[in-house]
Amino acid sequence: MSLSANEYLKRILLSPVYDVAVNSELNRLTSLSSALGNDIYLKREDQQPVKSFKLRGAYNKLACLSEQQLQAGVVAASAGNHAQGVAYSAKIKKIQATIVMPETTPDIKVDAVRRFGGEYAHVVLHGTSFDEAKAEALRLSEVNGYTMVAPFDDEDVIVGQGTIGRELLEQLPDLDILFIAVGGGGLAAGISVYLKQLRPDLKIIAVESDESACLQAALQAGEPVPLASVGIFADGVAVKTIGTEPFRLCQQYVDDVITVNTDEICAAIKDIFDDTRVIAEPAGALSVAGIRKYLSEHTLSGKKIGGILCGANINFHTLRYVSERCELGEQKEAVFAVKIPEQKGEFKRFCELLGGRTITEFNYRYANDGEAHIFVGIKLRFGREEYHQLEKLLTDSGYQCFDLSENEMAKLHVRYMVGGRPPTLLNERIFSFEFPEYPGALMKFLNTLGESWNITLFHYRNHGAAEGLVLAGFDLPDQGRVDFDQHLDKLGYQYDEQTSNPAYQFFLSDLAK
Repeated sequence: MSLSANEYLKRILLSPVYDVAVNSELNRLTSLSSALGNDIYLKREDQQPVKSFKLRGAYNKLACLSEQQLQAGVVAASAGNHAQGVAYSAKIKKIQATIVMPETTPDIKVDAVRRFGGEYAHVVLHGTSFDEAKAEALRLSEVNGYTMVAPFDDEDVIVGQGTIGRELLEQLPDLDILFIAVGGGGLAAGISVYLKQLRPDLKIIAVESDESACLQAALQAGEPVPLASVGIFADGVAVKTIGTEPFRLCQQYVDDVITVNTDEICAAIKDIFDDTRVIAEPAGALSVAGIRKYLSEHTLSGKKIGGILCGANINFHTLRYVSERCELGEQKEAVFAVKIPEQKGEFKRFCELLGGRTITEFNYRYANDGEAHIFVGIKLRFGREEYHQLEKLLTDSGYQCFDLSENEMAKLHVRYMVGGRPPTLLNERIFSFEFPEYPGALMKFLNTLGESWNITLFHYRNHGAAEGLVLAGFDLPDQGRVDFDQHLDKLGYQYDEQTSNPAYQFFLSDLAK
């Protein structure tokens, strides 16, 4: 028999989570509030000892166990924040916890569990997926009499997560709308069952990654159903099937569900960083991504809107990817593939057509004697309206162009693979250049380079650094090499020939060279 809403309310009010958890801050996001025309607040669960809200549910579960269960020990399966929450809680309670993690779990996460749990946490690496790790945890539970600590589908865990709702209502009683990330649903279930009993007028919106929208699928089916697959970028919410009890509560108390894509999540990570200087993990930024998307689709002003930064355990190497994608998520960059005539001066003409817009990336490759292919990123100042104007400008100027701004494969892979081997033999030579970076620097570089030599390959990336970096190829017959070298010396830019570089030889040069 499930707990009643009133019983959840009482248990949340009496929960002992503050033995380990902190009453996290609720910060107003000044810059984002100004940009969106509403008061945006962020609940800072990154301030918990394990940098995630998961500590609340894990500790509340352990606090509800009998002395006999505590002495027997607990087991959990997790490769992320739940594992750290259980390990930390076990150390506080001075009981043994076995944490089963997939063998593929990065060392940084395994080490974190051992650090938080100390002598009380025993890590078992098993299988290559979460499902295999979970099966092993269940087996250990049966064989050794351990109590299984589920990550979300457990009433005591849901109660622990619900304490966030209690704090929110104390910190901002007149909150209008609250956005909550959903993976397995424990967080949304606990907060919503508490808040809706005291503030039934408060609108609660669940936010899911479009690569793991298990709540949306369950609502459509009328019951929890497994997704065929889930994306792992927002790994903290990469759950195939929402929990049974979380679904029951979310179905009753959550008002709406929206999904956000990877680019929107990356933009939200940047939004949070800009206002707090905190780097949220992708799942931790989900609520802010939902806020931005919701307000772009609904005309609201002056409302008090809340989100929850539910975790900040991000892999450092993910940041490069986040940086690449966030401007697309903010609709501040457009990405196009364009066919242009292969003739002298055409590359320069195309750049002039852009009318001073900032180019964020430029990949150029000779295709045949009649055309060349361009992969170009362009910074937008006015969002999609400017994008449509730019698309019309290119089309009206006779260029065949394709929008790749929403093409996941192009953004994830192709933008770094533009080029290939030329279909005809060329006297191609490759050079790298460095030049001072400032608005218009690329155009100045092209003007300085001139139109005397046919460009066969070109890659430029604007990273906002002090120096702009270009890799360029030229169709350069031996008899013209002296004039070319003299011209490069006059340019005043630092350059090096890269024709013998093995990366070029393996992937870009013609096979006959």
